[in-house]
Amino acid sequence: MIKELSLEKFKEAAQIVKNVTVPTNLVYSDYFSKQTGNKVYIKPENLQSTGAYKVRGAYYKISQLSEEERAKGLITASAGNHAQGVANAAKIYGVKATIAMPKGTPLIKVNRTKSYGAEVVLHGNVYDEACEEALRLAKEHGYTFVHPFDDLEVATGQASVAMEIFDELPDVDCILVPIGGGGLASGVATLAKMLNPKVRVIGVEPSGANCMQASVKEGHVISLSSAVTIADGTAVKTPGTVIFPYIQKYVDEIITVDDSDLIDAFLDMVENHKMVCEGSGLLTIAALKQLECWDKKIVSIISGGNIDIITMSSILQHGLIQRGRIFTVSVLLPDKPDQLEGVSKLIAEQQGNVVKLEHNQFVSINRNAEVELRITLETFGEEHKQTIVEALDKAGYKPKIVRTTL
Repeated sequence: MIKELSLEKFKEAAQIVKNVTVPTNLVYSDYFSKQTGNKVYIKPENLQSTGAYKVRGAYYKISQLSEEERAKGLITASAGNHAQGVANAAKIYGVKATIAMPKGTPLIKVNRTKSYGAEVVLHGNVYDEACEEALRLAKEHGYTFVHPFDDLEVATGQASVAMEIFDELPDVDCILVPIGGGGLASGVATLAKMLNPKVRVIGVEPSGANCMQASVKEGHVISLSSAVTIADGTAVKTPGTVIFPYIQKYVDEIITVDDSDLIDAFLDMVENHKMVCEGSGLLTIAALKQLECWDKKIVSIISGGNIDIITMSSILQHGLIQRGRIFTVSVLLPDKPDQLEGVSKLIAEQQGNVVKLEHNQFVSINRNAEVELRITLETFGEEHKQTIVEALDKAGYKPKIVRTTL
């Protein structure tokens, strides 16, 4: 038996969180709709002032605490987004907040958390290790611990996302929701089934951190040995035990996506919707290609957009390489005048754009026989890339793709 959550509480939470949220109206995606054969809508929680949906659950939870509980000071553990939600709420209530975050947390999330006046403690390599430190500090100093996902009031606050979806699109057929620890998914799924028992709710996890999928399969909460993914906000080894029964009861299916799919999704969102999303926020976009349905109204919840510039640069580079838009090819040619001109002319005829050249005279003992030229090229895509390679081969340059990074 699980505690039945009331619609009245969900409605109350949806009103309360309006104090700290900005409207994130559904965005119809013509691009993804054509790609999937469905009617795809985006719920852009990356546009929240804190950059993620987490402010909803954090603020609602803290609003339900007593003045005495708040006065003790708040503490939480977070991969970054819940941290900002708690820090923001603490600032509003004028109380102290301490946040334990993994050492590898993107700098943008650390700095924004500090900007709200919170004290940040970097500990461990993943969320679970940071959480252990937060619980230790809570016990040592008497702080009030605000769990990022394994709390029914937090989940109730997060469910305001679903309330807004149904307000705009009452006949939604399917909601895709990211899963890390399970707070958002449990709240959204529970409320969604209350509002329409026929709506399908699909949870999405990174394949390198699929703790909820593994737990549901086993029938009880289990811990993964590791959580490795570029979706740092969902890099959780152990899902919530309190919210787990709600996931079991109300989430229809859990699917996973690879990091390479998240990279593709990042480029799709930037190019087609001019939106910057973090890895965890892209889970539901990457999952669209796995859906086996047509002409349905689908909502993909974009959970956040807090991604640092260095990570963004890396994802863009890998995405271009992944799509064949940039590649490096090695060709062999005699060390004689005009040889470079010949290669350049051939590439120009194929409309390739040279980004970088590396000339290595020491690839062979007899450099008069051959030297290596490595050419990094920008192309229109995989088909154009193959056309250039074939042209080089036909001209006798013996092309070989030698690496996949700039």
